[in-house]
Amino acid sequence: MNKFLLAVHVLAAIVAVGPVTVAASMFPPSARKALAEPGDAQALSTVRVLHRICRVYATVGVAVPVFGFATAKNMGVLGDTWLIVSIALTALAAVVLAALVLPRQTALMEGMEESIEEGVGGGGQGAAYAGASRVGPRDTARLAMFTGLFNLLWATVTILMIVRPGSTTGA
Repeated sequence: MNKFLLAVHVLAAIVAVGPVTVAASMFPPSARKALAEPGDAQALSTVRVLHRICRVYATVGVAVPVFGFATAKNMGVLGDTWLIVSIALTALAAVVLAALVLPRQTALMEGMEESIEEGVGGGGQGAAYAGASRVGPRDTARLAMFTGLFNLLWATVTILMIVRPGSTTGA
């Protein structure tokens, strides 16, 4: 049973967390491109798709700690320091994603959409550029920083799960 739970836990991490880390990392440069070219529907479409990937796979990612806890319980390692640290870092990564990354992605995307709507409704390209002032490159830089923190937390958890310092179950 341990091998099955561990396999599902690892597969869930690869399938759910992997796309979030990649899409979240691609979002800031894609948003910068969309901001630089407010009339580019494809650039905005790319931003929308990346945001949707982040939202959907973040929800699917709940399976990772669920199967992780089940695996740890079966292996009898719930009290091990490496696992407690991993759990804390996973919780912190979830908070960073839910409170800092996803809301900022939403705000950037909505700001870009408003700029385009104002541009279309305002009768010209100038209105689109005027509306773009609500969101800008500083917002994408801040988002990139939080995304990098999220990715660093997940990389650290991955390393802890592989190395398992102090573990008596072997590495």
